[in-house]
Amino acid sequence: MPAVKLTCLSCGQVNRLPEERLSANPKCGICGAGLIAAKPQPVDFATLQEAARNDDMPLLVDFWAPWCGPCRAMAPEFEKAAQALKGRVRLVKIDTQAHPQASQRWNIRGIPAFILFRSGREIAREAGARPAADLIRFAESAARARTS
Repeated sequence: MPAVKLTCLSCGQVNRLPEERLSANPKCGICGAGLIAAKPQPVDFATLQEAARNDDMPLLVDFWAPWCGPCRAMAPEFEKAAQALKGRVRLVKIDTQAHPQASQRWNIRGIPAFILFRSGREIAREAGARPAADLIRFAESAARARTS
């Protein structure tokens, strides 16, 4: 049975679990936090690096900052996308003001910016505020294109 690696967004521990358990609200073996949420999870730079490097499930990252009007306007749309994609794509947010090294590491030139990672690779990138439906299409088509 295939195993899936997911990084706990609370403690940073990489968890390995059977693929069929993804729909059963799996929890971290170390801290007990849920591994798949229906809401975007805020992460720090170290946790994002770990998840981007290790996660087998696609990881959609919102690079944002609190002073950015379009980023704040985008937040409810990102939440809607997280609910729609639960169990297929995990959504996280990183505050580029608090973690400027994230912008440097992934060469972010403008925010909001979205990068989709899977198994240690960046598989797609988009920039600019957009409705949830566009984010869902972006995540699903990029993830599908990379698995074919």
